[in-house]
Amino acid sequence: MSAFERIATVENDIEAGLVEAVLKEQGIPFILRSHYDTAYDGLYQTQKGWGELLAPPRFRKEIQQILSDLRKDR
Repeated sequence: MSAFERIATVENDIEAGLVEAVLKEQGIPFILRSHYDTAYDGLYQTQKGWGELLAPPRFRKEIQQILSDLRKDR
């Protein structure tokens, strides 16, 4: 399997849940990594976004399009 790299920043937990559902449905491998840190009580999430989405680089355009479509629907 290809190495995973940072594809996008995820803005909040709702967006994380939606993109996770779509990527699972389409069979795209990914990792969602939250920026939440209990020691700082979520401080990094307010500065850096909820978290980040990692995936093999060959899925970059497809994932970015999915995120773009999800963000338009808000």
